[in-house]
Amino acid sequence: MGGVEGAVVVGLDNGGTSNNATVLTVDGRFLVDGLVETPSEVLAGPEVAIEALARAFDGVLALTGIPRGQVRAVGLDTPGPASATGVISSRGSTNFSQPAWRGFDVRGALERRLGLPVVYHNDGNAAALYAHHAYFGGEAMRRSSVSAIVGTGLGGGVVESGRVVAGAAGMAGELGHVHIPLTGLLAPDQPVPTCACGFAGDAESIASLTGIARNLLPYWLTRHPGHPLAAEPPARAAKLVRGYGERGDALAREIFTQQAMALGRLFTVAANFTDPHAYFVGGGVVEAEPEFRDWFLATVREHTVLRAEQAEVATFALVPERDMAGARGAAIAALEALRAEPAPRPLVGG
Repeated sequence: MGGVEGAVVVGLDNGGTSNNATVLTVDGRFLVDGLVETPSEVLAGPEVAIEALARAFDGVLALTGIPRGQVRAVGLDTPGPASATGVISSRGSTNFSQPAWRGFDVRGALERRLGLPVVYHNDGNAAALYAHHAYFGGEAMRRSSVSAIVGTGLGGGVVESGRVVAGAAGMAGELGHVHIPLTGLLAPDQPVPTCACGFAGDAESIASLTGIARNLLPYWLTRHPGHPLAAEPPARAAKLVRGYGERGDALAREIFTQQAMALGRLFTVAANFTDPHAYFVGGGVVEAEPEFRDWFLATVREHTVLRAEQAEVATFALVPERDMAGARGAAIAALEALRAEPAPRPLVGG
């Protein structure tokens, strides 16, 4: 990378309500310690949203005092589903619900708007990439990991030798839609959970906020009559469950035990498929009280079946700085792409 003194990359994390931005130097230092958020305006359509991303880009450069000319590349992540190159799925999604988004090349549009190379990952992959590099540091390019990010859905990512495995269509690491064994996980009379994608019994149908609202909470309320959450609207009740879990509430702990078991069974699949060095859990659980999150991660570990040789080398950890993980992971992806570029060939005089 010739002429990179003072050079940086910018990471942009696009969400349903906000964009978050960060700046990463080419020697691996983040220049932003916290969230730098601006409205994402995705519900106003692609053109408005691209301008909002450009404002986020300009805003973080102004905040850090970095001249635009020092930016070599931009990393972008958005919610899925989208292709490996950043084309929003024709099926649309919650955040990209307008017809104009379907088949829209968000990466290419931002690249044209900024006049800079843009590297794309979905938000689960970006968070997974940050967790991997934050945990392994200088060993990151010689390690592998699998991450499960529990949110409205269940995102995830597979990292091999420090780089995200994207897949042919960009759909690798969609761990939420992996089917998991349900025997011994569900109570004897508990209905098989269903997912918004149409699957029954995939990991997201249990380990997600949607899974709580749609499947777990309705069942467990029948087992705990008179529980205060029965008086709340389902969507609000699902968001309140974690607070009850932190206080040791029996119903909430039943729900989170099932979620942790589901993640353990998902990681068991990963252990037999990619055999990673580390298993990361992210999402709202990261923001929970220390006792609760430690219990949750320990329960995930308990239900991940590893061979003795795997258990000796495997690590279980939480995704750090959940709110910043997407932007930071996107920036790391841009920096790795920059480092992978061939060096300029020297001019040879006649």
